[in-house]
Amino acid sequence: MSYEKVAQAQKTIIGIKQTVKAIRAGKVIEVIIAQDSETRLITPVVEEAELHRIPVSYVDSREKLGESCGIEVGTAVVAITG
Repeated sequence: MSYEKVAQAQKTIIGIKQTVKAIRAGKVIEVIIAQDSETRLITPVVEEAELHRIPVSYVDSREKLGESCGIEVGTAVVAITG
């Protein structure tokens, strides 16, 4: 389901650093994280999302998450902005 949510979102932010910045700026309404990502990489995103009470959803694959964003490489994190 979250793959479709990402594909249908009008505005997304792709990547860990950009997502953390956007969360801090108050622009993010939901975060999608690929479960096959390294824990040490996604931990800052999860912590920041929890701190700002932003819902976090998980999907299986970085590759599929990247595809749903319309990019040709995998991505660990996508933020849906409002």
